[in-house]
Amino acid sequence: MDQERYKFFNVFQELADGSLTPKFQIEISGASFGPGVILQKGITFGGVDFHLYKYLDIAVEKLPNGALKIIGFYK
Repeated sequence: MDQERYKFFNVFQELADGSLTPKFQIEISGASFGPGVILQKGITFGGVDFHLYKYLDIAVEKLPNGALKIIGFYK
């Protein structure tokens, strides 16, 4: 599959309280989650605290089911 580059805030939405929620179904490290899942600062999902990567671009692969598989983050 081809890797694509996405801006962080094209994949995640930051809520008024500073938490994050994905705009799409996401897969990372074998864990899958989607819109409506709330990610608080300091909490890891799939081994990642997404707040640490808020302003970085994301390397993803589009999966056949439409989900985005996060491969890594650009620095």
